[in-house]
Amino acid sequence: MTSSNITRLEMDDKEIILIGTAHVSKKSAEEVKEIIQQEQPDTVCVELCQARYQGITDADRWKNTDIVKIIKEGKALILLINLILSSYQKRLARQFGIQPGQEMIQGIKSAQEVGATLCLADRDLHTTMRRLWRRLGFIGKMKLFFQLMMSMFVNEEISEEELEKMKSQDMLTSALDELSKSYPEFKSIIIDERDKYLAQKIKDAPGNKIVAVLGAGHVPGIKNELYKDNDLEDLSKVPPPSKVTKVIAWSIPVIIIAIIVSTFTVDRSAGVDQMISWVLWNGSLAALGTLLVFGHPLSILTAFVVAPISSLSPLLAAGWFAGLTEALVRKPSVKDFESLSEDVHSIKGFWCNKVTHILLVVIFANLGSTLGTVIGGADVIRHFINTFFG
Repeated sequence: MTSSNITRLEMDDKEIILIGTAHVSKKSAEEVKEIIQQEQPDTVCVELCQARYQGITDADRWKNTDIVKIIKEGKALILLINLILSSYQKRLARQFGIQPGQEMIQGIKSAQEVGATLCLADRDLHTTMRRLWRRLGFIGKMKLFFQLMMSMFVNEEISEEELEKMKSQDMLTSALDELSKSYPEFKSIIIDERDKYLAQKIKDAPGNKIVAVLGAGHVPGIKNELYKDNDLEDLSKVPPPSKVTKVIAWSIPVIIIAIIVSTFTVDRSAGVDQMISWVLWNGSLAALGTLLVFGHPLSILTAFVVAPISSLSPLLAAGWFAGLTEALVRKPSVKDFESLSEDVHSIKGFWCNKVTHILLVVIFANLGSTLGTVIGGADVIRHFINTFFG
């Protein structure tokens, strides 16, 4: 079979066949099936990690989700971003009447049919998101988050012909170049690093004939990386926060406390005003963030009470406490978890499902608290300047 989506490479004693696919294309799934049946490979590599593999093969995976554990581990935002990305892909898939990732599902099924070894070749999704999050600054994180949130309000339809054009390497490369101008970290981690990881996994796969089912955007990069050696362990590490980040994170609360104490020693009334300002700005804006997503009154109260304290510690976040309160007061039912994969298709479902609603409470309480820290901190400094230099 000859196709512009198929790339054949000879490496030492191995033949490697790369199939470039569009993730929501019927033709891609059919092409995957035909190639695997025709080639009878020793191994089929699919662009999935263990978590994504379970996601498309285990319909009941959400029943085992521990929302409280997710909040405590600080993974609420990452889970929310993953759900938003999944929602976008599923909307396109629903438009064409197929499952999202159908070409990967077909790759798994065809591997079983021909007796080939199945290789999950992609890097763990959580690792990728955490590496990205570590690299993005605060402004970059907020831009990415709000762009993803806004994508839920876009319900554009594309023709299947346009979808097939998405498999053109030139168009995809051009699109990624445009994306990298705004978010160079995004392309570096989401695309380039995974190209290296995927290439190494494909190269290390057992057997003499390997078929790899990949998103078309990865094929050009993987072709280059196959001739290089990449360290999978290094690509799987999540770098710790930089020392500068740690210093800044701890310096801010220390400076705020020192300023208030200094003011107290000179003017007790001004010191009290500083404390009141800090509490009101932090508490009110964290509570407002919780209110904006219609958090429970107890969650709003929790955000107000905790924010002024949590803002003085990099180890705590007001959203965690507000989210935990929301989870206890409005505990998600089994039905919420079972319908989660369907509810993320629509704004209404995303909003009404208790699981995603808890995640929104966590995020918006944290956003409010962060804004409160900035404004409250500025007001504390203003009182300090007026006391000592006014």
